[in-house]
Amino acid sequence: LEKRAELVDILIKSLNPAIDKKIDKLWAVEAEKRLESIKKKSVTTIPADEVFTRIRKKHHGKYL
Repeated sequence: LEKRAELVDILIKSLNPAIDKKIDKLWAVEAEKRLESIKKKSVTTIPADEVFTRIRKKHHGKYL
């Protein structure tokens, strides 16, 4: 799974080259903070299918 994530990251970077490396670094720091919060269980996660269901209900399918 980790190797797949790395591959996805490489592919995304190849399609959308970073305009500003500083922004990439800030996002990486934020992602690490969020991952730590999840590991410590200090936040509640919501399954993606539930998130998309809520969005569809809220926007009545306008955007999805």
